[in-house]
Amino acid sequence: MLYGIAAAATALLLSALLTGVLRVPALRLGITDRRRRRPLPLSGGTAVALATVLVAAGADAAGLLPLGAGVGRMAVAAGCVALLGLAADLRRLRWWVTPAGTAVAAGFVVPYGETGVAAGVAAVGWIVVATAAFRALDHADGLAGTVGAVGAFGVAACATAELMDGLAALLGVLAAALAGFLLHNWFPARAGLGAAGALFTGFVLASSAVFVRAGQGIGAGAAVLYALTAIACADAALVVLGRRLDRRAVTRGRPDHLGHRLRRLGLAPRAVAVLPGAGSAGGALVAVCVHTGRLTPGAAWWVAAAAAVLVLVLVRRPVTPVFRPRQRVDSASSQVSEQLRVRSG
Repeated sequence: MLYGIAAAATALLLSALLTGVLRVPALRLGITDRRRRRPLPLSGGTAVALATVLVAAGADAAGLLPLGAGVGRMAVAAGCVALLGLAADLRRLRWWVTPAGTAVAAGFVVPYGETGVAAGVAAVGWIVVATAAFRALDHADGLAGTVGAVGAFGVAACATAELMDGLAALLGVLAAALAGFLLHNWFPARAGLGAAGALFTGFVLASSAVFVRAGQGIGAGAAVLYALTAIACADAALVVLGRRLDRRAVTRGRPDHLGHRLRRLGLAPRAVAVLPGAGSAGGALVAVCVHTGRLTPGAAWWVAAAAAVLVLVLVRRPVTPVFRPRQRVDSASSQVSEQLRVRSG
């Protein structure tokens, strides 16, 4: 217990330190995003991945928090996915490259001996989808970090119930690293997560959930896996449905994600992170209760119903900037005044 707390504290401090230190190199290398009309260095992704892997590997090597062979292999695969995400941050890759790379990494970590071949292949597909969905959450300050930290606690609780101490320790370190990153990412953000951190976090969460549910009932497993990733799934469904209704390409980026639409409702920037975080906590609570047998798998339908209502409410919200009538009048008046001034001059 004490070793776990020490490892989490170390990961939090290391992630916070690395996120700040790597800001300047990220700006110089062009590893940036644009928010509020200025470049945002994506140093958080590298910081979270390094802090998680270094602390977990160090504790495992010292014999303080043994991870186990399967969990260690998953950490290595997640590091490779983070490198792929870093390449995507450095330069634009074709849309299929990161899912293909994630699928290869997932193929090496799924426990086929417990899941079987067919269920293992389905698990690989789910890891790819969940990882891509989580990457899409990195579009608003504090959103991906908050949802990721909450999800890590949820999966860690399920792992603890199965006496998977190594997996629970890894997830606790990840949650702490995300908390350290959030010190820089809370509105107004000074650093972003980027594809490297988002893919790393999503891959660890999805793979860990598969580890926890391997060899158990398919129906309950599907309920747990969905409830743990309900917010990311809702964002993905919202984007796909909205773009199809607008007859736009699904793979073309646009400010039409969950956070963008919540801002269009008039929510404060911090509320855009807090409300989905609360929804993620509710889904995680349902997942833990279903996993431990305190709720039936049917409880996940309530989570799905809430997510469906959210998608249907937000899908028709406008996502492009509009001028208020008063602003249009003021703009027209200023143009007329300028014309009169030029003529009189």
